[in-house]
Amino acid sequence: MPVEKRIRAAEAFWRDTDSPDIAMQQAEAAMLLARRLNFRLKSVQGLSIERRASQLGHVADVSDSIASRALIAYHFQSMRPLMAAFLDALGIAHDAGLISEENVEPPSRDKVAAAVKAIAPSFPADDIDLYLRTLTALDPETWGQLDGVSAHGT
Repeated sequence: MPVEKRIRAAEAFWRDTDSPDIAMQQAEAAMLLARRLNFRLKSVQGLSIERRASQLGHVADVSDSIASRALIAYHFQSMRPLMAAFLDALGIAHDAGLISEENVEPPSRDKVAAAVKAIAPSFPADDIDLYLRTLTALDPETWGQLDGVSAHGT
């Protein structure tokens, strides 16, 4: 993921106040930055969101929990129209991109490819591919068939 997009995801992560366990994940990220920057934890916590986001966005080896939460926050803050369009194309019930159903039936690879093709004219291919990779990483049981599907046609 390009640094610019990681910074945007990190900013969404730091702005998130509603997700479960977000305070613990933000504390973990603040400790990571304090070690990396050789700062006291209190100094990191005193930095602006933009500065913390910039610093976190440049860290390539964050924990899975921080990376996952940052990707989720990024998508819900910036990519709701893409998420909604993709789920609409698949016929999956949602509320502005948040899947409404508890147990989603894994869509077929062909159906997923058709949904990607349907939304491709409306959204950047890199954004679609990041969303597909995020779904696969967060729920491989439901979205594992997305592996290899791309808005770039590969």
